[in-house]
Amino acid sequence: MAALAPVYYLTDAAARCLRTGQAAFSPAPLGLAYLAAVAVLVTLLTAWPAAALGCGVPLTAAGVLFALDVDAAIRLAATLPWARTGGLPWSPPGGAPWAELAEPPGTLAGMSGLYALVGAVLVLSALPGLRRRSILDV
Repeated sequence: MAALAPVYYLTDAAARCLRTGQAAFSPAPLGLAYLAAVAVLVTLLTAWPAAALGCGVPLTAAGVLFALDVDAAIRLAATLPWARTGGLPWSPPGGAPWAELAEPPGTLAGMSGLYALVGAVLVLSALPGLRRRSILDV
C-alpha cells in the first residue's frame, strides 16, 4: 500500500510531461523517465502478490471511476494530498504548481486510462495461476 502514492503521482507526472511534449511537438524525456520509474516500481511490486494487490486494486478502481464518472473522479482526486496546492510530493516549496485546481493530480493519468492499465497489470500479476506460467511454456 505504501507504493500506491509513488505509483499514482509518478504516473500522473509522466502523463503530464507527455502531454506537454505533445502540445509543444517536442520530445519529452522527463515523461519517459517518469514512466520508467513507474515500470521499475511495478516490476518490484509483482514479486509480492499482496503488495501487487494492495497497489493494483486501488489503481484499477481509480481507472474504472475515471472511465465511468469523470466528474466524481476529479472531485475525489481533489481530496488527495498535495491536490490543493497543485504540487507533487517532490515539488520544491514555493515552486510553480504542477496542476491547477480544476485538474488535480491524477486527472490526466486517470482519463487516459493509465491507472486502469497499471492497476490491471498489478492485479493480474498477483493471480496464482498466472504467476506460475511462463510465456515460453507451450
